Amino acid sequence: MAIYTYKNSTQWLGEHKGHVKMENGVELDFSAPPSMHGLPNVLTPEDSFMAAVNTCYFMMFIWACERFKIKLVSLKIEASGKVLENMDKTSIFSEILLKIKITAKDTTEVKINSALKSARKYSLVAESIKAELKIESEIKIS
Repeated sequence: MAIYTYKNSTQWLGEHKGHVKMENGVELDFSAPPSMHGLPNVLTPEDSFMAAVNTCYFMMFIWACERFKIKLVSLKIEASGKVLENMDKTSIFSEILLKIKITAKDTTEVKINSALKSARKYSLVAESIKAELKIESEIKIS
């Protein structure tokens, strides 16, 4: 069994602002959402979480299309997450919805649905979350 390690570091920039450096060289400022006394127009932990789910599933779908020899023409995924706030003011993402728009050629919906299932199974992030992950797909064969 292989074990991989991913690292990043954060640094406080004052007030409600921080800076994150990823191991792969990406650097971004972040804050809490404005509704939670954060700053506008910067990355938030909630945005990061949703982007992690979306981008991981996205990359696994690309991989699955290659594996199933699906000629992908276009792919767009919109992610939305519902946050449940408890009486004690703790919160949790309870549900994440991925709305996927796929256009492919010279293939079948059966193959595309197999790729969607494989992407879900092999998505590290999707498999690591507590929230219920729902997937809705719109498939076009050209």
